[in-house]
Amino acid sequence: MGRIPIPRETLHLPAPQVPLRRDTRSTSRTSLPGNPLAPSAARRFTRAALADWTSLGLLATCTFCQGDEGCSPGEHSTDLLADDAVLIVDELVTNAVVHAGTTVELLCRLEDPGEDASGTPEGEGGEPAAVVLEVSDHHPARAIQSDATGQAPAGTPEYGRGLQLVAALAERWGITYRSGLKTVWARLPLEGRDPGRDQGTEPALRRGLRAAEILAPATRRTVRDDPEWTGRGALSFLAEASELLAGQLDEDLVAALAGQLLVPRLAEWCAVWLDGEGGQHGAAPRLARVWHEDEARIEPLRRILEKEPPRLPVSPRGGPVRMPWPGEGAGTGSGSGPVSGPDSGSGADSGGASGAALACRLVANGRALGTLLLGRPGQGPVPDEVTALIEDFARRVALAIGAARRYTRQVTISRVLQRGLLPSQVARIPGIASSLVYEPSDDGLAGGDFYDVFPCPPGDRWCFMLGDVQGSGPEAAVVTGLARPWLRLLAREGYRVGAVLDRLNRLLLDNATEAAESAPLMVAASATSAASGVSSPSATPSPPSESGQPRFLSLLYGELMPLPGAGGAVRCTLASAGHPLPLLLRPDGTVRPAAEPQLLLGVVEQVAFESSTFDLEPGDTLLCVTDGVTERRSGRRMLDDGDGLARALAGCVGLTAQGVAERIRQVVHGFDETPPEDDVALLVLQAT
Repeated sequence: MGRIPIPRETLHLPAPQVPLRRDTRSTSRTSLPGNPLAPSAARRFTRAALADWTSLGLLATCTFCQGDEGCSPGEHSTDLLADDAVLIVDELVTNAVVHAGTTVELLCRLEDPGEDASGTPEGEGGEPAAVVLEVSDHHPARAIQSDATGQAPAGTPEYGRGLQLVAALAERWGITYRSGLKTVWARLPLEGRDPGRDQGTEPALRRGLRAAEILAPATRRTVRDDPEWTGRGALSFLAEASELLAGQLDEDLVAALAGQLLVPRLAEWCAVWLDGEGGQHGAAPRLARVWHEDEARIEPLRRILEKEPPRLPVSPRGGPVRMPWPGEGAGTGSGSGPVSGPDSGSGADSGGASGAALACRLVANGRALGTLLLGRPGQGPVPDEVTALIEDFARRVALAIGAARRYTRQVTISRVLQRGLLPSQVARIPGIASSLVYEPSDDGLAGGDFYDVFPCPPGDRWCFMLGDVQGSGPEAAVVTGLARPWLRLLAREGYRVGAVLDRLNRLLLDNATEAAESAPLMVAASATSAASGVSSPSATPSPPSESGQPRFLSLLYGELMPLPGAGGAVRCTLASAGHPLPLLLRPDGTVRPAAEPQLLLGVVEQVAFESSTFDLEPGDTLLCVTDGVTERRSGRRMLDDGDGLARALAGCVGLTAQGVAERIRQVVHGFDETPPEDDVALLVLQAT
């Protein structure tokens, strides 16, 4: 059950000074990324630091009841101090993220009585114990505009009231400039933090009202009202917008970010329409995002805009075009805007009686991808510098949407290829329980690892494979698409394990040789066409270094034959060609390799592959993995260093095939905090 908070105005005890025990743990620091998630992380970190100091006894007594029964030491002081500290930290970190955009350093420090804000003792009768909060960014050239009282000069655009809040809550605050670093610090004394009416109700109340006044909603000034910012801050805005948009791989997220970047900096509201993929002729654009500085007006505005999307001519430049204000009805202009009927409401629903609406076609590489529509209140014309800034911003949005679509298209193709390259299901083998784990990497590229389990006629033999093609992407997918059907064909033709690998090795080498011989011919044909003035994109050859490059293949291939009358034993014959060796787990916990290492396939022509044969007795478990398991990294260490995989398998005695597979999968993921960078594939075969 949570502790019931004690209201400040209900306590009437004096506020003694809180003694501190000097400790190396009285300083906590962290580094935060310069993005919108930093303020929430800073709030959590500050509360955690104060709670840790209380639990460690660094805050020795409570400012309210001095450790009386019913109150743990430091309980109330931490609550009250945390409220003020979190407010200050939140505002300062937000200020650093919005205005500087660099990594933010946060430091929380307990000061002994007599120390100044820098930690230097000041002798007897010095300052009382305090908590000092420091927020630093790496943009020292950006000066904070404020006077000595923390008041921003008249007309200064700002996002929040950080410095005024600091001045209202802190005993003292200041700014320190160092080489490559700017730090804003605030000092919160522990003495006198009493909410009682007899010992400071009025000062506390006045301070609380002052903070409420600062945080209260007011008419927000935005940079669209500041002509100086348009010229001085435009480059920084575009650079930050480009960096943020370029990292997004989903077109709807790009549209959402575009709205939040524009509103309220340059517009009161905006909307983004996205054309269909491939620009299908006649397909209606999709209203992907509507954003308004007043969230209550987003849905009314959406209803108006959904009536009819703006229609603009497609031009390579895609510059801004003046449009009618939503809700005003049809107007004149370069294009017909989002005009609505009589039942759609008035212009007030879109954020005001009237204003200036601009639309930009989102064009990237000569292809129209959508439309950006935004509104600015007021009847005056939009300044030329603002129009140019919006046009430049729209160009960056279009490039980000185009990149997101290319990524989505690539991932879709890869998934289709992956489904076609891998079997829809694996065969069930009499006397064998099997379990498969296959987790492709998240790079969106097809190819890489592959697997298969299938029966061979006349029905007394089952074959299995686990392979890994060098590299990834389309070229690796081609090899995977060749290797798996070839293996099935050779196995069903009656070839045994060693012979299958011999023939697959020659096929891979022949395929690479043919590709290498065809590359010069394609280049020569292309040169002839270019000399004659004939050019066809479809006839453009792949670079010789790519088309002629051999693709190596590591493969574990084997066959299983149940032995009639042998008490459930299954004979296993397998061979490993440059692949991580399979491991055999006995019921007594012993683990040994089940094959001998041999060369990769597709490297040397004159090589004879050999196989190993043994019996899987009931309870025996065979683990087959790809290098995504054995080479799973954590710093410089790999999972299989010092026989790490064998030790993990030895701990799986008594587990089912599915249990073993899940245990090894957990070991792979738990080896490092970051997700695996390579495909993870493992096959468990257990004799029952």
